[in-house]
Amino acid sequence: MTDLETLKTEALGRIADAQNAAALEALRVEFLGKQGSISGLMKTLGKMTPEERQTEAPKIQGLRGDVADAIAAKKEQLDEAELEARLANEVLDLTLPAPATPKGSVHPVSQVMDELAEIFADLGFTVATGPEIEDDWHNFTALNMAETHPARAMHDTFYFPDLDSEGRRMLLRTHTSPVQIRSMAEQGAPIRIIAPGRVYRSDSDATHTPMFHQVEGLVIDKGIHLGHLKWTLETFLKAFFERDDIVLRLRPSYFPFTEPSVEVDVGWQDVNGRRVLGGDGDAPGHGWMELLGSGMVNRRVLEFAGVDPDVYSGFAWGLGVDRLAMLKYGMDDLRAFFDGDYRWAEHYGFSPFDQPTLSAGVGARA
Repeated sequence: MTDLETLKTEALGRIADAQNAAALEALRVEFLGKQGSISGLMKTLGKMTPEERQTEAPKIQGLRGDVADAIAAKKEQLDEAELEARLANEVLDLTLPAPATPKGSVHPVSQVMDELAEIFADLGFTVATGPEIEDDWHNFTALNMAETHPARAMHDTFYFPDLDSEGRRMLLRTHTSPVQIRSMAEQGAPIRIIAPGRVYRSDSDATHTPMFHQVEGLVIDKGIHLGHLKWTLETFLKAFFERDDIVLRLRPSYFPFTEPSVEVDVGWQDVNGRRVLGGDGDAPGHGWMELLGSGMVNRRVLEFAGVDPDVYSGFAWGLGVDRLAMLKYGMDDLRAFFDGDYRWAEHYGFSPFDQPTLSAGVGARA
């Protein structure tokens, strides 16, 4: 039998003297490869008697382990030496221009959200948020929506199969109005908030998607009337579209959660085949565009939220953030907002350094 100690001394010595990774790999194959000398010794164990195997097996396995450990340690040493040599020789010319890298951009919806927050902060509003998975009480019942209301139908609303701990049906919220209920219940009155966020409805075409963005506003205080609502909306729209010729028209309507309710139309004019908001909708070449719904908060909604309707009154309104972005920045298909096409985002996106401010303009382009 081969002298194991002599083989071990020879192997460890040659491994220690290896000058590079290629030489070390050759030694690994020579000793531990399929045809290697130590591998050959391992194969002889099957021909030994049980007594011989019990004596020789630990020695051969120990030899194999020692050689494998020595190779691993030498490889780590060679790798470290190679890295140090490369770092010592590499030179970075800091005067060269930085390589071109892809630039990210702020999505138009995020930009419009920031613009809304900036404008309404100046009007004394705070931003309120709430859960996107809601119960039907906050989403429908507390907003004075009857059990037979069409919005509760399965084909309009995404329901979950299970009930919550109080036996209420769970759903993906269909509007951000539940945030108003939760905010009034937690804070009481007076209150002045906007509630932007994602909402979900079972609808999909060029102007509708199953998930979209909405912002709603709520003001509750003593002596609030429709005049306050009209002034707030007019001030907001003039600041958002950065035009002083925004003209509103209020039409009677019906919503379960407001009484009286009004639809708000905005005057528009044709500019090179595109409808641009601004001007009197009754003027020649102009028209009216329905933009949002609003009204005075229904007494029952105030009662559901724990606010005394004999002391406080208020108004609420809501509109689509995605539609605002389309109107202001000239987009014609809502589905492109969610396609994830970087070319679209590069064209319509905003620089992260262009934060909207009322002093510099809320619509600064990238």
